[in-house]
Amino acid sequence: MNITVTEEAASWYKDELDLEENDNLQFYVRYGGVGGLQPGFSLGIKVDTPYEAVAETSVEGITFYIEKSDEWYFDNHSLHVSYDEQWEEPAMSYEN
Repeated sequence: MNITVTEEAASWYKDELDLEENDNLQFYVRYGGVGGLQPGFSLGIKVDTPYEAVAETSVEGITFYIEKSDEWYFDNHSLHVSYDEQWEEPAMSYEN
């Protein structure tokens, strides 16, 4: 499992969440939502410190990561976060 974040998406997170260099942004599994890999669950985000990251990448000075405890959700898929120009927000997709 890997995680990729485009520079455009990273910039959006930095601006919207007032993130600074060396901050960490976690993608975590939450109950509810639409469009996830597992029925009834979706991804949330929070600024936190990695504990046991199973996937991470640094873009624009921000470390984006997923904890081992949420690995089940991805079912051997990788997370790709890009920027959707039409909606002016990040878009998540999952790749084998």
